[in-house]
Amino acid sequence: MVPNPPMEAVIFVGIQGSGKTSFYRDRFFDSHVRISLDMLRTRQREQLLLEACLQGKQSFVIDNTNPLPSDRSRYIGPARASGFRVAAYFFETTLQDAIRRNNQRVGKHRIPVPGVASTFRKLLGPKLEEGFDEIYTVRISPENGFVVERESSPPAER
Repeated sequence: MVPNPPMEAVIFVGIQGSGKTSFYRDRFFDSHVRISLDMLRTRQREQLLLEACLQGKQSFVIDNTNPLPSDRSRYIGPARASGFRVAAYFFETTLQDAIRRNNQRVGKHRIPVPGVASTFRKLLGPKLEEGFDEIYTVRISPENGFVVERESSPPAER
């Protein structure tokens, strides 16, 4: 009998244009449900999908900016209460690089620059004390690949 993989809640933390959705497609598409306000449009729909994943013991990724601990806590508490392992992926980027990548988007996917800058200003890196089991930092390499490092200590506030 094949053992079940561990239930995992992954919470992305990063500004618009930092590579979160591309990283999801690259690393989690085949194993985790994507929960995103960009896709679902309302907190009610987001909550319904989150509850379905928790009840169904289905691993998931929260693909939102989640710049503040209060943004992340709405997912951490329910996930831990349901027996999920909780990991944060912090997408480290400069504001200039995020704006450059954002400007390559088309239509409604392009975020106004003041919105990206506003998220950058309030962004606080995740900490283990929030309830994470692990924290990873993700950077985009010069070749547009992803470099992932597990944090031995949580990232400092940014």
